[in-house]
Amino acid sequence: MIDAMAGVEREKEKTAEPRELLAVLKAEKAAGVSGGIYHKVQIELTYNSNHMEGSRLSHEQTRYIYETNTLSFEGESVRVDDVVETANHFRCIDRVIDQAESDLSTGLIKELQGILKNGTSDSRKDWFAVGDYKRYPNEVGGMATTDPPEVPERMDALIKNYNRWQNKTFEDLVTFHYEFERIHPFQDGNGRVGRLILFKECLKNNWTPFIITEDLKFYYYRGLGEWPKQRGYLVETCRAAQDRFKAYLDYFKIEYDD
Repeated sequence: MIDAMAGVEREKEKTAEPRELLAVLKAEKAAGVSGGIYHKVQIELTYNSNHMEGSRLSHEQTRYIYETNTLSFEGESVRVDDVVETANHFRCIDRVIDQAESDLSTGLIKELQGILKNGTSDSRKDWFAVGDYKRYPNEVGGMATTDPPEVPERMDALIKNYNRWQNKTFEDLVTFHYEFERIHPFQDGNGRVGRLILFKECLKNNWTPFIITEDLKFYYYRGLGEWPKQRGYLVETCRAAQDRFKAYLDYFKIEYDD
């Protein structure tokens, strides 16, 4: 009897779901699990990040595309690019999960932008560099960004410095995010790629990830704009978003440290 019970416990240990977030995400992704934290992240991160950049798809439409891989929008016209970028963003999240434990690199960052913009109307423009740095100057929130010829050097220095930091803190990651967005290295997709990087690095460093939702958008943009004078705005906004993500982790019984 004792041997039988011990065998049952050993079998439970073999089949138990991993409880660390990255392990759970990888396991659910590989198994195609529906309704778990991987499913939740795909819909919430994709909807909110795309919505911040002007996508007109609703949360329900985003969920429908993810869950059925089909379209059914009766009596409503939708932009093809919104649909394409939604499907592409799902793939970006998969790539982030696959590469979460790797050091950040220009190659991965360019790859994410290339996946995101692949097949869009922008990708058919001769001057639009899909999967590569911008060729024409751009602005963000009315502020100047790095001139295109200077982008490769600025990005190499940013990533090299970030990877060199020992004992990184969450505030170091937020600092990187601000610097990345001020460089604005791509013609389009900078915000979404930047937030994908945030998610990846949280997974790598075992920090609670976060998703900037509609009600936090104003505070997020204010934090980026006020960063040179007051860093606390952006850090606290990201912390507030972390607290919300912890509710997901509590629901799915996934452990976290902070």
